[in-house]
Amino acid sequence: MKTLQLLQEFLTIKERFEKVFRRDSKRILEAILFCAHEPISPRRLALTLKMSEKEVERIVEELNWEYERDGHSFRIHKIVAGYQLYTLPEYAEWIKLFFTPKRPKLSKAAREILAIIAFKQPITKPEIEKIRGVDSTSTLHYLLERKLIKIAGRAKKLGAPFLYKTTKEFLKYFGLSKIEDLPSAEELDSFFQSAAPSEEKKEGSDSEDFPTR
Repeated sequence: MKTLQLLQEFLTIKERFEKVFRRDSKRILEAILFCAHEPISPRRLALTLKMSEKEVERIVEELNWEYERDGHSFRIHKIVAGYQLYTLPEYAEWIKLFFTPKRPKLSKAAREILAIIAFKQPITKPEIEKIRGVDSTSTLHYLLERKLIKIAGRAKKLGAPFLYKTTKEFLKYFGLSKIEDLPSAEELDSFFQSAAPSEEKKEGSDSEDFPTR
């Protein structure tokens, strides 16, 4: 009788332990998938959690059932390489909206300088200012900061001024594959205005056109 009682107590303790272990295993598996940057194979999860791949599969099913029951926006998906957390398709537009970086606004001065550099690159600051008729220092610094232009060496002339060129970031910003895809010089300003948000200010010196961060 005592032996039977001990056996029942042992089974009760074992059952409790299994429940705790199963609960913890679910959260451990969930934490691993949450932190992983790539799919995790069932075998690797089974070895980590010291259980069979069948048990891993069952835990994944339970978690997905919980996610659906509680209205979560994600599920665990099995692909060829393994398991991975993914968001449901109906939230794709919101995620895209959140993670798409806002493009900096461009002033009229910035668009003018970009147009000049795009068509006459490589070109020096004095040559840009001769065309525009105003100082372009602050706007050139701004465009360099935004990586829309870069310094491409020095001109072989008096003072050896810097030469400026457009960058890959410039192409990406305006949705171009190559510089040759730019429209004609006459159409360029309207293209810049339609392709990027603008920040208009009064014309005068370049400092008045300098965009805020």
